[in-house]
Amino acid sequence: LVRFPEELEDDNTTFNPEYSHQVFGDDEVAFGYKGLKILLYYIAGNLSTLFRIEYTSKVNEKFDCVEADDVESKIREIIPPGFCTNTDDFVSLLEKEVNFKPFGTLLHTYSVHNEEAGDDITYQIYKADMTCPGFQEYHERLQTFLMWFIETASFIDVDDERWNYFLVFEKYNKDGATLFATVGYMTVYNYYVYPDKTRPRVSQMLILPPFQGEGHGAQLLETVHRYYMSSPTVLDITAEDPSENYVKLRDFVLVKLCKDLFCFSPGRLMQGFSQEMVVEAQQKLKINKQHARRVYEILRLRATDMGDAEQSRSYRLDVKRRLIGPYKKKQRELAKMRRCLRPEELTNQLNQIDLNMQHEQLEESFQQLVSDYRRVLERLAQA
Repeated sequence: LVRFPEELEDDNTTFNPEYSHQVFGDDEVAFGYKGLKILLYYIAGNLSTLFRIEYTSKVNEKFDCVEADDVESKIREIIPPGFCTNTDDFVSLLEKEVNFKPFGTLLHTYSVHNEEAGDDITYQIYKADMTCPGFQEYHERLQTFLMWFIETASFIDVDDERWNYFLVFEKYNKDGATLFATVGYMTVYNYYVYPDKTRPRVSQMLILPPFQGEGHGAQLLETVHRYYMSSPTVLDITAEDPSENYVKLRDFVLVKLCKDLFCFSPGRLMQGFSQEMVVEAQQKLKINKQHARRVYEILRLRATDMGDAEQSRSYRLDVKRRLIGPYKKKQRELAKMRRCLRPEELTNQLNQIDLNMQHEQLEESFQQLVSDYRRVLERLAQA
C-alpha cells in the first residue's frame, strides 16, 4: 500500500497473501519459473494498481518440452482492467492522490495512539453504495484483497441494491495536505423478513494486514451495529458463515454493547438466561437469541466467582445444558434406531455413539468455551 514514491522500493511495507489456492490451486504452486515474484502495488487511498511479474528464468516450451503456467492471466482474472504495468505511470497517479476523498456518509470518527509515530492517528468509518460516483470502480479494486486474505472468498453481485458497504479510512498528512488511506471494509446484505422487516447479514469483513491488531475490526463492527440499531425496520443482525476470528470479535463487541443493559446486570445474570434478556437485546441492540445467549454466558462468567465451588458448579451446569443439545439429539436418533433397525444394524450404530466419549467431548467443549470467554473479558477490561 503506497503513500510515497520511495515506498515502492521499501520491502518493509510489503505484506504477503495468507491464501493463494483460489488463484493457483490447492497446491498453491506456479509451475515453470525460478525466482518468481508477483508484485502488486496499490495506492493507499483509491487503490489504483501496479502489477508486475519478475523471475530469473522460465522453462521454454521449445527446448524443455513443457509450458510454464500463465501467471499473468491468473492475476488478470482478479484485478480489474486499467491497472499500471510500469512504475512511471503509477507514480504519476500517486501524485494525484491528494484529490481522493472517502465515499458515502461519515458514520464515526475515532483515534488510535501509534507508539511508533508517538501520536494519535485519526480514522473514519463511512457508509457507501453504488450510487456514489467512482465507488463501483474503487470497490472492484478493493475486493481483490479478499482472494488473498479470506479463505472462501467470492466477489458479490454489485447490481443488487440490497448491499450496504462500510469503509474504514486513515487520515494522514502529506506535504501539508490531508489524505486518506484505505484500512478495511465490510459488506452487509439486507434480507427481507416477512412482513415488514429486514435482517442485515454481514457477508465479508477485512481489515488490511498493515492495520490488523489495532482494534479497527471492533470499531467497524460496533459502528455497523449502531447504524442498524437506529432503524425500526431491522429485526436483528447476523453473519454469513462466520470465521472463528469473526466470532471472537463479535463476542467482544456484543458484550461491550450489552454489559450496561438492565437485564444483563450481575443480579439478573445469576438468575439464569431469561426471555427478558432476549427481548431487551433484540429490541435495543438488534441482537438475536443465539448471540444474546452467548453474551449472557460471557457476562455471567464475569459475575461468577469460579473459586466458589457452588457458583462454579452452577455456571458449569448452566452452560453444559446448552452444549448438550446435539448429544440429546443423538439420543433421540438412537431411540428411533432401536425401533427401526435389526439387531446387527443397531450394534453397528451403537459403536459409533460412545457415551463416555460424549461426556469427554462435552467437558472439552466447555473448557474451550470458558477459555475463549476469558479472552473476551480480558479485552473488555482493557477497553
